[in-house]
Amino acid sequence: MDLNSDLGEGFGIWRLGDDDALLAIVTSANVACGFHAGDPSTMRRISELAAGQGVRVGAQVSYRDLAGFGRRRIDVPPEELADELRYQIGALAAFGPVAYVKPHGALYNTAAVDEGHASAVVEAAAVAGGLPVLCQPGSVLAGLATARGLRVVAEGFADRGYLPDGRLVPRSQPGALVTDVAAVTARSVRMAAEGVVEAVDGSVIPMPVESICVHGDTPGAVGMARAVRSALIGAGVPVVAFAG
Repeated sequence: MDLNSDLGEGFGIWRLGDDDALLAIVTSANVACGFHAGDPSTMRRISELAAGQGVRVGAQVSYRDLAGFGRRRIDVPPEELADELRYQIGALAAFGPVAYVKPHGALYNTAAVDEGHASAVVEAAAVAGGLPVLCQPGSVLAGLATARGLRVVAEGFADRGYLPDGRLVPRSQPGALVTDVAAVTARSVRMAAEGVVEAVDGSVIPMPVESICVHGDTPGAVGMARAVRSALIGAGVPVVAFAG
C-alpha cells in the first residue's frame, strides 16, 4: 500500500504542515504546483528532500485559486484548464522527476463527477508523458483515464468522511474530517485489507485502493501518518510507493 500526503502547501514565508517530518513517513508526496499553494523555492526544496528520502513526487494540480486554496470550483473551459494543468506539471518537472498527477481540492471533487474537467486532467497527464492519475475509484476521472490508456491509482482517505455513495463529505459539513487517530488507523487498515470503508451513516461501502492519503493540514497529521504506517505494517501490509 502506498501512503501519500499533500506537501509543499506554503507560499513565501508561510508554511502549512510539517513537510520535513511527513517526508520521513510517506512514500508519495503530492506537491503543490503554484496555483493553490506552493512557489518555485518550495517546489525545489520538497523535490530535493523527497529524492533524498526515496519518496516519489507527484504534481498536485489545481484550479487557479491561490486565495481560496483551490477549494472553490472555477468554471473554466476544459481546453483552457488542460493548458493550466500542463503548465503546473511542467513547473514541478523543472525541479525533478514527476511520477504521477493528482488533482487538488475542488478540482479533485469536480473531476470525480464532471466529464469536461476530468478530461482536462487526463489530457494534461497524457501529454506530460502518460503519467499515472491518482484519484477516487469508480470516478468519472478514473474511467476517462483508463480509456485513455493511463494507469489509474485508486486512492482512499484516512482522514476524510465518506458519503454513502462513495463521495467525500464536503468540508463545509459535519463529518468531513476524521481526526481521531484510532479511527483513522482502523479505517486505513480496513481499506487496505478488506477494500471497504465505513461511511458517515454507518454503512460499509466498497473502497478498493492502492494508495491512502493523510492530509498534511489535518490537525496532528505527522502523528496520524506515523500511526497509519505502523498500523499497516503491523497488519502485514507492506508500505511502498506505487510509482517506480
